[in-house]
Amino acid sequence: MKKGKRVIIITGGNSGLGKAVAKILADKNKIVILGKNVKEVQKTVKELKCDGIICDVTDALQVKNAFSQIIKKYKKVDCLINCAGVWIQGPIEENKPEDIRNTVLVNTLGTMLIANAVVPQLKKQKYGRIINVSSRAGLNAKPERSVYNASKWAVTGFTKCLQLELAPFNISVVGFYPGFIHTNLFNKSGNPRTNFSKAMPVEKTAKALRYLVDIDDDLVVNSLEIQSIKQL
Repeated sequence: MKKGKRVIIITGGNSGLGKAVAKILADKNKIVILGKNVKEVQKTVKELKCDGIICDVTDALQVKNAFSQIIKKYKKVDCLINCAGVWIQGPIEENKPEDIRNTVLVNTLGTMLIANAVVPQLKKQKYGRIINVSSRAGLNAKPERSVYNASKWAVTGFTKCLQLELAPFNISVVGFYPGFIHTNLFNKSGNPRTNFSKAMPVEKTAKALRYLVDIDDDLVVNSLEIQSIKQL
């Protein structure tokens, strides 16, 4: 990764893990967060003194326009962190069709559309890093998580293919697979949790993600799976 003031784009940077990693990277980098919640984006921009763009990652036109703005202003992108995501759980027959669709659109299609928009710039500048935040759910099976896990397994496959596709262009692609994190992801989905005793603090998870941003260009990290000792 190039040293100095790097331009780092974080989808879902207005809340949860995305906001946590934006916070610890903001001092030494130029951070641009993408999110569709106007109030949360505005609040985070003011709090972290970073840039923010209102963007629904499932809308190809909005994604294209967002990256046009970023390239026009900064002329480069050093790192993209695909962090936007939603949660769904329960028996498959109890999942509402609209919730199934939204999960696949945000978790899977959104990750693909963002990569689709940024890769031309990364190829042009002949370097860059894409970090796809998946989940241990993208590696393991679990009952009553079929839709969520499927959306994350797709991200795993997408990431592994991109690693091979973009390596010849000096572009590194990394999959990040965290376990259970203490965030508001569950509340936002309408499936609130009250017991976070085994959850990883979001700040610690963000530190692991920062490691992937900072690691040297000539090192290849295929994936990083992390969990708390309490989760073993």
